Amino acid sequence: MTFDKIILITGGAGFIGAHVIRLMVEKYPNYQIVNLDKLTYAGNLENIKDIENAENYAFEKGDIVDLEFIRSLFQKYKFDSVIHLAAESHVDRSITEPLLFIETNIIGTAVLLQVAKESWKEDFSNKLFYHVSTDEVYGSLENEDEFFLETTAYDPRSPYSASKASSDHLVRAYFNTYKMPVVISNCSNNYGPNQFPEKLIPLFINNIINKKSLPVYGAGLNIRDWLYVVDHARAIDVIFHGGKVGETYNIGGHNEWTNLDLIKILCQQMDEKLGRVEGSSEKLITYVTDRAGHDMRYAIDATKLKEELGWLPSLQFEEGLSKTIDWYLSNEAWLNNITSGNYQKYYEQQYANR
Repeated sequence: MTFDKIILITGGAGFIGAHVIRLMVEKYPNYQIVNLDKLTYAGNLENIKDIENAENYAFEKGDIVDLEFIRSLFQKYKFDSVIHLAAESHVDRSITEPLLFIETNIIGTAVLLQVAKESWKEDFSNKLFYHVSTDEVYGSLENEDEFFLETTAYDPRSPYSASKASSDHLVRAYFNTYKMPVVISNCSNNYGPNQFPEKLIPLFINNIINKKSLPVYGAGLNIRDWLYVVDHARAIDVIFHGGKVGETYNIGGHNEWTNLDLIKILCQQMDEKLGRVEGSSEKLITYVTDRAGHDMRYAIDATKLKEELGWLPSLQFEEGLSKTIDWYLSNEAWLNNITSGNYQKYYEQQYANR
């Protein structure tokens, strides 16, 4: 079968990547979608089990920092596009294991850029390197009327955000130095189905189900903008097909909440859905010492994406949160497989000899 595009999507077994993979495979049967994932603890092929037998889908297990392996993939598939999502992304883990984040997020991105440049032999017609990044590269907002713009100066505060800022700069360097066609998007906090339960919302859903404590950093007043993951996948699709080469696009959910207010809404919805006495889940909240370098507020201005490409989020937070809770309550086996570690066993055996 001849495909109109052959796209390498890195990190496609992860949370956001799985939603992007599903959208692209189902929406574009004329594209070949190759999912490259190392299958670290946060990679779970169960996330995309429903499309794993699609004719236009292929999976490759491997590490983006492995230069020769990445070269062999480009030789095998002749990619004309890359959508790069693979990254270490948990801020707390970056504080305890910074070198891992530097290796994956910086060196891995550099390897992909270099191999794409070599493979495309500087004939960049109909080529694109799309780098998916985070709003955390911008640092912290102190004033309520401020928002991150695409022109906001970078001010990363954690090893995670610093590694992502570095990878963003590398992508722009390849655009400016080699004229490689690139786009970058910086998104706010994602939530939704299939998110690994180290992150706030699925962690607290699981804790409430099991009546465990809900640890809140500091006073819980840190503010985040929340983006439903399916809306993020839609935005990536729109930017991939219509974004201007060399540009950056901010993707935000227009949903700012303090951590404490978010947790209280989550508790209310969980009590209702589980048939528990109102307020019982809120009693599980405990306050813990704030983490190092905890940014106060992130807020995205996504006006550019709306005005240039017509994208808007489809869900407000309360509705998206309700849908997310419903998914986890309907997929407790998935959640239990994650928390027990069983999710890795099948695929470890399947790919052990690759």
